[in-house]
Amino acid sequence: MKDFNIQEELKKLPTSPGVYFMHNKRDEIIYVGKAINLKNRVRQYFQSSRNKTAKIQKMVSHIAWFEYIMTDSELEALILESNMIKKHQPRYNTMLKDDKNYPYIKVTVEEDFPRILMARTRKNDKAKYFGPYMSVDSVKETISLLQKIFKIRTCKQQTFRNTTRACLNYHIGQCEAPCMKKVSKEVYKKRIDKVIEFLNGKNYQEVVEVLTQNMLEASQNLDFEKAALYRDQIQSVRTIEEKQKITTSEKEDRDILAVAHEHTDAIVQVFFVRNGRLVGRDYFHIYTDVDESDAEILESFIKQFYQGSPHIPRELFLPVELNEEELIKEWLTTKRGQAVNLVVPKKGEKQRMVQLARRNAILMLSRDRDKARREHLRTLGAARDLADILRLPSAHRIEAYDISNISGFHSVGSMVVFEDGKAKNNDYRKFKIKSVEGPNDYASMEEVLTRRFEHEADDIFGAYPNLILMDGGKGQVGIAKKVLEQMNLKIPVCGMVKDDYHRTRGLYFNDVELPIDTHSEVFKLITRVQDEAHRFAIEYHRSLRGKGQIHSILDEIPGVGTVRRREIMKKYPSIDDLKVASMNDLMEIPRMNEQTAKNIYEFFRK
Repeated sequence: MKDFNIQEELKKLPTSPGVYFMHNKRDEIIYVGKAINLKNRVRQYFQSSRNKTAKIQKMVSHIAWFEYIMTDSELEALILESNMIKKHQPRYNTMLKDDKNYPYIKVTVEEDFPRILMARTRKNDKAKYFGPYMSVDSVKETISLLQKIFKIRTCKQQTFRNTTRACLNYHIGQCEAPCMKKVSKEVYKKRIDKVIEFLNGKNYQEVVEVLTQNMLEASQNLDFEKAALYRDQIQSVRTIEEKQKITTSEKEDRDILAVAHEHTDAIVQVFFVRNGRLVGRDYFHIYTDVDESDAEILESFIKQFYQGSPHIPRELFLPVELNEEELIKEWLTTKRGQAVNLVVPKKGEKQRMVQLARRNAILMLSRDRDKARREHLRTLGAARDLADILRLPSAHRIEAYDISNISGFHSVGSMVVFEDGKAKNNDYRKFKIKSVEGPNDYASMEEVLTRRFEHEADDIFGAYPNLILMDGGKGQVGIAKKVLEQMNLKIPVCGMVKDDYHRTRGLYFNDVELPIDTHSEVFKLITRVQDEAHRFAIEYHRSLRGKGQIHSILDEIPGVGTVRRREIMKKYPSIDDLKVASMNDLMEIPRMNEQTAKNIYEFFRK
């Protein structure tokens, strides 16, 4: 926002609760915060103080303007803050990297003959839900096991009005065909009650005894195939029972949280306890600040994780007390509809569970750090090897560009950045082509490069690169060199030469094609850069096209209507691929006729 005077706007801030948004000079939201008093809180950022963390100091240096939304209470501000952080993913907020959606087991008890289903969300309906569970595979395995043991129907019908015959499951003995009234509602309901008991962890042994008896009878009848089936089902039941070990004598729903962090990486470990049983555990990556405490990390995690969670447990066990404990309790209680307690256990079994979660968090953080170090050494080595091949002092920062005009007139460009062989997503940039009409890749690339390098190093686009990689050979390299010469910049430019199958076969550098080992780490790095530039351009183009901003070039070709255009785009998502398609290739497109294929073929060869 141009004419924004921060000091003048600070004087206009209200003293009410609310949420504030910090913007940089590109109008990106870089931080979202809440305040019980907007005037006092926002002004603190712009006052000289030695108490600011390094992250906050850096964030403040990038603030170009701010805005705010007033709320009636601090609780409303917390809810709005959580929603806005999830929506905008601000760079300087402590961010939950994982956005996981756990499955539930749903029993449709409202139906005359209920079913057992997997559900991704917990709806406010009359069905019974169990979970959440950590593994989709284990949910599917459990549902399949219960359907077979208790002969629960698997069909999708809610009512049986027009059913004329039973399905295969009836004939192989895995369903008693309620659709054909071969089992009464009362008998079927008793089986559903057994299913619910099983999911509540109450009748494992009873189920095992029944299956064992069936296995013995099958063996005595020399039906060893059926006996083996019962044996496998017994093992499945015991596996499920083992996964749901008793963790406490209290039949409560609770989540047990702990955190471990090092530098800007943190892991939050969560144990999920349902009805007194540990039903699963998971860990979550957090990007944080080196100065943040365990309490601050947990507060950020709780607000982001439970903001989108359909299930709020009655208790959260924590390793430390939170700074905003009462406010978070009020928020969670509102979401649950019942009281939620935040507990910091001091002794006994409950404290041991928190300590166990803490040890798991430390272990996972250590594994992640080791993996990251190995990955860093691998990618760093690839970048150095690339520099050696090209005889450059360094390939620390690599930039690559791509143009996308998928079936469209309006081209877009992408710029991706890799530092030490690793993608630097914050420095990615996208361009909507302004000066070029139609699909002209060379002219579009010239515009993109001109707009990128007309800015000083470390300005909007970041530092200048040590190497520019172009997704093409001599032509693309020539365009890049032309722009750099006009800007009086001496940056090495390297092209990626393709073979007849559009695969990179070598590098074009200083007017010479250099071969490259396709099994080397350098080749893998070049492929990653190339794929990332292409992906980023395609995603931007599709987002614009989805908003109705892309006018399809196919609309200009006689004979191509809505249906035929859709079929063409399924087979050729890239305009570059469509350009080189032969008549035979075009005739293979569904709903294509010879005249339209000829029109397309000739259109791209004019």
